[in-house]
Amino acid sequence: MAAHSRPKIVLATENPHKVEEIIALLEASRLEVQVSSLLDFPHLKLAEETGATFEENASMKAEAIAAQTGLIAMADDSGLEVAALGGEPGVRSKRFAGDYADDKERYQKLLALMSDIPEGKRQARFRCCIAIAVPGKETVVVAGICQGKIAFAPSGSYGFGYDPVFIPEGMDCTMAELPMEEKNKISHRSRALQAAVPVLRRIFLASASG
Repeated sequence: MAAHSRPKIVLATENPHKVEEIIALLEASRLEVQVSSLLDFPHLKLAEETGATFEENASMKAEAIAAQTGLIAMADDSGLEVAALGGEPGVRSKRFAGDYADDKERYQKLLALMSDIPEGKRQARFRCCIAIAVPGKETVVVAGICQGKIAFAPSGSYGFGYDPVFIPEGMDCTMAELPMEEKNKISHRSRALQAAVPVLRRIFLASASG
């Protein structure tokens, strides 16, 4: 399929790590699509994450970009849910240590809050919701989960966010110790994207036939 005839989607994110990860996952799915992001459209306004759930936040972001571009837009909202903290930080994962905190400050706060939590009670999961918005159509939301536990100390230099303190289920290393190709086999975002691919295929097919 020629590049100019490939369907176009816009990723509703300015995070270069997410863009890189999602493009790699789309390429692995053999979905022929032209991908851009807000890094390519710096004038576009991203919706504020004011929703109470990952689903709401992802939908708001995707719908805002679809409305501004007239293109199919895809947005994710994801975070870490820790059982011992009642599901926190959850939708506040990015703002957990304040609006201007960096990744290290966020996971250091998490480790401090969990300093007295024993090995057997450190269960956690990463959850990702991906919303696919098509102008004039109903938004579709899919989800992916990666179960695991919180480490006692950070380790690893790959990945981003809470990866250095999250140990995926069945592994003895953190997510940040896995190269991207390994992380992409198990991550919450990869699982959500696997669920999104057939949705995108249906949308592209309907668009081509319409």
